[in-house]
Amino acid sequence: MSLRIALYFAFFLFIGIVTSGCLGTKYLKDDEKLLYKQKIKGSKNIDKEELDQLYAQEPNRQFPIIPFSPYVWFYYWGLDNYDVAKYEAKREASRAKWNTKIAQAREKDKTKKVARLEKKKRKKIAKINKTIQEGNVLMRWGEPIAVFDSSLAEQTMGRLKLYLNAKGYFQAKVDTTVDVSDKRLSITYLLDQGEPYRIDTLFTQTGDSAISKILNRNKDNSFLVEGENYEQNNLTKERERIDLLLKDNGYFDFSRQYVEFNVDTALVGDKKVAIQTVINKPSKRGYHKVFTVSAVNFTTDADVGFIPDSLRIEKVYRGITYRYHTYQYNEKILSRRIFIKKDSVYSKSNTFSTQRQLANLDHFRFINIHYDSSGGKLIANIFTSPLNRYQWTNEVGINVTQGFPGPFYNLSFKKRNVFKGLEIFEINGRIGIEGVAPATEVNDVYTSVEAGVNASLTFPQFVLPLSTRAKEKLGRVNPKTRLLAGYTYTDRPEYVRKNTNFSNTYSWQNENRGLFSFTATDVSIINSNLDSAFLGTLLALERNGNRLINTFKPSFVSSMSLSATWNFNSYGLNFTNSSFFRTYIESGGTSLNFVGTEALEKENLEYYKYIKLNLDYRKIHPANKNTTIAYRINAGIAKPYSDNRILPYEKYFFAGGSNGIRAWRPRRLGPGSYTPLDSTGGETRVSYNFEQQGEILLEGSLELRKNLIGFIDYAAFVDFGNIWTIREDPSREGAQFEFDRFYKEIAVGAGLGLRFDFSFLVLRLDAGLKIYDPARPEEKRFILSKGFYDPPFTPSAAESVVFNIGIGYPF
Repeated sequence: MSLRIALYFAFFLFIGIVTSGCLGTKYLKDDEKLLYKQKIKGSKNIDKEELDQLYAQEPNRQFPIIPFSPYVWFYYWGLDNYDVAKYEAKREASRAKWNTKIAQAREKDKTKKVARLEKKKRKKIAKINKTIQEGNVLMRWGEPIAVFDSSLAEQTMGRLKLYLNAKGYFQAKVDTTVDVSDKRLSITYLLDQGEPYRIDTLFTQTGDSAISKILNRNKDNSFLVEGENYEQNNLTKERERIDLLLKDNGYFDFSRQYVEFNVDTALVGDKKVAIQTVINKPSKRGYHKVFTVSAVNFTTDADVGFIPDSLRIEKVYRGITYRYHTYQYNEKILSRRIFIKKDSVYSKSNTFSTQRQLANLDHFRFINIHYDSSGGKLIANIFTSPLNRYQWTNEVGINVTQGFPGPFYNLSFKKRNVFKGLEIFEINGRIGIEGVAPATEVNDVYTSVEAGVNASLTFPQFVLPLSTRAKEKLGRVNPKTRLLAGYTYTDRPEYVRKNTNFSNTYSWQNENRGLFSFTATDVSIINSNLDSAFLGTLLALERNGNRLINTFKPSFVSSMSLSATWNFNSYGLNFTNSSFFRTYIESGGTSLNFVGTEALEKENLEYYKYIKLNLDYRKIHPANKNTTIAYRINAGIAKPYSDNRILPYEKYFFAGGSNGIRAWRPRRLGPGSYTPLDSTGGETRVSYNFEQQGEILLEGSLELRKNLIGFIDYAAFVDFGNIWTIREDPSREGAQFEFDRFYKEIAVGAGLGLRFDFSFLVLRLDAGLKIYDPARPEEKRFILSKGFYDPPFTPSAAESVVFNIGIGYPF
């Protein structure tokens, strides 16, 4: 192994030496220097990411560790083949070609063909124009060499000083040091922040006693706090807060422009700041007026423009005048989503809440709320346009869960407003094919077919015996009740599984991006037909004390569950600083504790009692404009307490695969330090053929994501984790979770991956390398340990490198 380490070291040393000059310095002129590196020193208590955004010039992007900038090569390679005149001639030739085709189509009076050709022409010309303006593909993928510009360095120094001033460091100084090596230049910006100025005195001038009272009542929410550092950004936040606060208290025509701050550093002493908040009066009226909503009008079919308003039917319910051509919606249900009340003071927040909750109903194409303040009154007009009552959708795509990609087809039908109470009835059918390794093999790939149909009825309220007042309050949290019945058919090489399911779920969400779901009843009846080889494997396990076979018997599974999800800054859609946290708790067979199990035993149905908890946290953190760090921690425990002491197969935890620990095949890692062996053929070898289930899960991932070229990104990742059993499993030695050794059984894998972002989907290719394998003897678990590849862990059997294909990001 020492020879192998030496070879690895020599290889990377060779690469470093060969590429040390591959930064594109040959493109520099004699008097030019390459901006190689830049950094900031001396910053204290300041966000480094914000400082990094202030550079006026950026160095060329490089590969991590290795001093190599291929993007410069791409740019100048493309530049060598870039001829503006050639592209302009190509554009004119293309325009003439398409004009001829369009003229011929017009002569034949083919209107649709003309429109189609015009569209193609615009697309082709736009593509050529982009090349003329931005360069060819290689130039757009690459970047010109970063020639150091002293004027841009001065600009960066100015930006840094202004930024420090805005943070309260009014006596800050910025200097630089420059290090030149051959044609490379590194610059360091030195910050001398000095002592920050602190807020010493706050006072307010409004000239309006009513506004003063509102501000005093809410002063605890102010962004300006005595004793804290002065920060200019807090003035902006305070202006926004006051604007919303007053608009929520009836000041309909108030504007943030009326809020002014006077900052004085000389009034209160050394390094102290006095801030006066001034609420200016409007010049015309001379005072700020509180508006009361005098009427609320709701036009439910505003898109029917050919009908005069005078012909619309009007109906008043709870102070709201509903106007429509044809009666469609139950006013009682609608009124619970409208928080603008007649004779109440105007509130901007209530207006936004009304618009949001009406949109959550999934019944309206658009929702516009307009206020008419002419004549001294404030009239709220709500205009909506209904979505189609009947809707068919088709979806064809590629699906990957824990295997190889396969096609799927979805067909769904939706009917809105079924009983005039804004209910939604849906039927969804799905069939998907995926390449998977069977539960008892790993080297072969078989086709797995999954098909299902679900029917659901969703009510825009909690179907519970609640008071009218309670239902009114719940309207702000988008309450829904969903009744579902479904059937799923799964055909895998080792079994065919049929699942009939019924559930009743209540869901709601708050304004802090919290989504909550409570499933009061979830009942499944499961039947499985086992392949003879798979059945033989399960029977062999049973003889060794493993009762996994019970989960494939005809089963009755009942449970109730609660999940809470917080999505901050649109995680999954927004690749800036965002995070996601989900907690899930499930109680299986709870009702059986009260009603008994005699009926199920009479029908020979297996039943389960268990408690399951799962916590999942994910975060995306931008290191700079080209680099993102993402990480995830996922942990769970499922404890069965029925007589059979097992879980339904779908309720177990599994580890490994394209969305988990990628150096192991799907569901093949663990449990604990268990070493799966295969002694067939007279040779004992490690075998990852059989899926391994556990009752405790701990896994995590850290991933560095960077753009490579164009739509191609690359990633470097480290995954870690394992599964364990709660009780000792005689058939799997080392599977049980023990506090004094579990940390030694955390598997570690690392690897590299490519992501092809086609906008409509992201194709992901990952290669994971086993770094630390707890299935090996303790002294041989690290990949660099002597004996890592000793029998039975031969390279071919142990699969040191595992390749994964995925759709979308792993987390």
